[in-house]
Amino acid sequence: MKALRRLTVRAAYPPELAQLGQIVANLRWSWHAESLDLLEAVDPELWQSCEHDPGRMLGEVTAERFGQLARDRKFLRRLEDIGDDLAEYLEQPRWYQNEQEAGADLPDSIAYFSPEFGITEVLPQYSGGLGILAGDHLKAASDLGVPIIGVGLLYGAGYFRQSLSRDGWQLEQYPSLDPQGLPITALHDAAGAPARVAIALPESRTLHAQIWVAQVGRVPLLLLDSNIEENDADARQVTDRLYGGGAEHRLEQELLLGVGGVRAIRAYCAVTGTAPPEVFHTNEGHAGFLGIERIRELVDDPGGAGLDFDEALQAVRAGTVFTTHTPVPAGIDRFSRDLVAAHLAGMAPLPPERILELGAEEDPGIFNMAHMGLRLGQRANGVSLLHGEVSRGMFNALWPGFDTEDVPITSVTNGVHAPTWMSRDILEIAEREVGPDAVEEGGGWAALDKVGDDELWRVRNVLRGRLVGEIRRRMRASGRQRGMSDAELSWTATAFDPDVLTIGFARRVPSYKRLTLMLRDPERLRALLLDPQRPVQIVIAGKSHPADDGGKQLIAQMVRFADDPAVRHRITFLPDYDIGMARYLYWGVDVWLNNPLRPLEACGTSGMKAALNGALNLSILDGWWDEWFDGENGWAIPSADGLVDADRRDDLEADALYDLIQTSVAPRFYDRSGSRAGDAPTRWVQMVRHTLKSLGPKVLASRMVAEYVRRLYAPAAVSSRRMRADGYAAAKQLAVWRAGVVSAWPAVAVLHVDSQLSGEGDAQLGETLTLRAEVALGGLATDDVTVEAVYGSVDAEDRLTETTAAALRVLEQIDGTTRYEGEIPLDRTGGFGYTVRVLPHSELLATPAELGVVASA
Repeated sequence: MKALRRLTVRAAYPPELAQLGQIVANLRWSWHAESLDLLEAVDPELWQSCEHDPGRMLGEVTAERFGQLARDRKFLRRLEDIGDDLAEYLEQPRWYQNEQEAGADLPDSIAYFSPEFGITEVLPQYSGGLGILAGDHLKAASDLGVPIIGVGLLYGAGYFRQSLSRDGWQLEQYPSLDPQGLPITALHDAAGAPARVAIALPESRTLHAQIWVAQVGRVPLLLLDSNIEENDADARQVTDRLYGGGAEHRLEQELLLGVGGVRAIRAYCAVTGTAPPEVFHTNEGHAGFLGIERIRELVDDPGGAGLDFDEALQAVRAGTVFTTHTPVPAGIDRFSRDLVAAHLAGMAPLPPERILELGAEEDPGIFNMAHMGLRLGQRANGVSLLHGEVSRGMFNALWPGFDTEDVPITSVTNGVHAPTWMSRDILEIAEREVGPDAVEEGGGWAALDKVGDDELWRVRNVLRGRLVGEIRRRMRASGRQRGMSDAELSWTATAFDPDVLTIGFARRVPSYKRLTLMLRDPERLRALLLDPQRPVQIVIAGKSHPADDGGKQLIAQMVRFADDPAVRHRITFLPDYDIGMARYLYWGVDVWLNNPLRPLEACGTSGMKAALNGALNLSILDGWWDEWFDGENGWAIPSADGLVDADRRDDLEADALYDLIQTSVAPRFYDRSGSRAGDAPTRWVQMVRHTLKSLGPKVLASRMVAEYVRRLYAPAAVSSRRMRADGYAAAKQLAVWRAGVVSAWPAVAVLHVDSQLSGEGDAQLGETLTLRAEVALGGLATDDVTVEAVYGSVDAEDRLTETTAAALRVLEQIDGTTRYEGEIPLDRTGGFGYTVRVLPHSELLATPAELGVVASA
């Protein structure tokens, strides 16, 4: 007979151990070394068997063991010290508060929405890079004292657990997660009842959700759960799986995340007295409906400012930040316009057609979540310099008439949370040489020059050895899951070698990441793996989306190759890639391999995590590697960009990969010339040290979050406050002004441009060019526009490149036209050109491109 429900019955803590519960209740333990040591000391065997899940472990600790700990003075001193350290971490001013004290105008509170969060494997609410990035964002915000409130969904089965069939086909299992066994607590309202939110669904149905809170250091993460008794059977399944179900299921998840998430924040702030967010940050388009709910709040507020849709839109946009994570249109959530329309009844009194306009795209029958995110966010960014460039091109159609470089999408390159991803061995070296604030302040990493080659090499050997042990353990476990006997798996005891060059490759498995590029020439790969003098071993992991049979076929192809008895001790595919496995990979590999189709990798933070542990990157110049590769911190795989023949491109790039491993990577790793026998490979260790010094400060999530604060959150807060002031006077003013400018713009034109050199004869470097432009303003005032000269170099097709813009001044108004004048410097030799354009102008705009209108000569 199977149990209807499973719950954990715990022994009560003795009073002496009360702080233990407080430590476990805050997920800071997941990245705090001393807390992890303390938890292991509770019961080392249980700690291992419970897979480092403190809640699960404490549920199995006996009353007798608790009694022993309550009498253990050494343990109690450690417990008190760590409890006091946590209290200080939560209460003392940190970077953000110091910035405010120094006069920085920063928001009192920020909401951060994401469909997934990768905090710890104990809370499996993530599928890949987007969720891990979101988790690192919250952790770094906590370390810096940034007042963020996270918002997501609580999925009843998380993503999925991956195993392999005998023939290597991916199998999925969806273990049911009991919220009572997760490191979360239910939010209760002022009356002590469980806090709920509700949103309307079609056919007069209502979707209710419970609010759970995961405490991530100083940051509360609100998670919405629809599996509650108030819902009908279908509504209970809305939060069943991450990225599960069909279009309607996904749409209802995203409505709950966006609309329900805003309502959850209101409930949380009311209960806890937390300052309501001034800035709302949506991590990808999944949470875009948060902007619609905030517009509804302002319009449907009897005691409020009485805003109409357009006025509320301006107020909401000012405080919204949108981050896009995909470089391909296929990665964007797109729904049937009719399906969205059917779900908008709960947004009354907002006019449905106005909401649908926000998600409009080229196909009139489609509602585009990214387009809505960009139209609702006054500030937007990609997640690396290259991805920002790609995003400006991908979304250029939303700003017609603007060159790609003028599209108002900036970039903040992702970062990773060092205390989570750095091995303790490397972190201790960094803190010893750089200082205890190395992973927050990000300065002083040049001090690693003081670390000797032998010490760095010793640590790298230790980490590689741990990885080999973990690989062997997981190979055996996977083999048993595939139906193999212990006799068939005896060879795994000596699989992989702690002294062999180890390459890691672990990603999600969409086709563009090219899991099987290394298999383009199987014989050449075998030769690299089995080289008698310079062998290579490769550990591979990754999950394919359950509906992606193409990705599953790639996994099966890789597994079949790795099953070959001739090479299985040198290459393996490990199933069920998660945070726990990832740490061993990042810590222990010598080289991190990444070979996506350029430029389809938005950022690719896994290589950053490996670099923080002294691994060298071997990667296509895509994502973050494109901007931070310097020739000494790894290797760049040449890419055949633009080649139409996909097979030919794969062949060329695979050949380049093999060549680099054979002629550069392996020789450098095994070169002991200039060293005593058995000593460190000097040139390799030099690259390891340079990698830590050059990339360590750059790849930190603390650097990333500080950039978001300074470049996006702070300006958004200032804009939002300005919109809200005096009964939303600025929002009302901006709505009227925008409508007038957009209406008048078809009549705005540059009628004539003339120029005159400051000198005689041909143009000379250092001279100036005086421009005069005659402009029709279509009834707009001169204060409503900026007229600019845009100048720079010109290519063979007379396109301006490397441009500079300079405002022209009003000269006179005659016969309904306005004449402008200004000077531009001839500051470069060669082909030089200019044009004149007219842009809307208002102090309430974040960028002149915001309205999407421009008039050019």
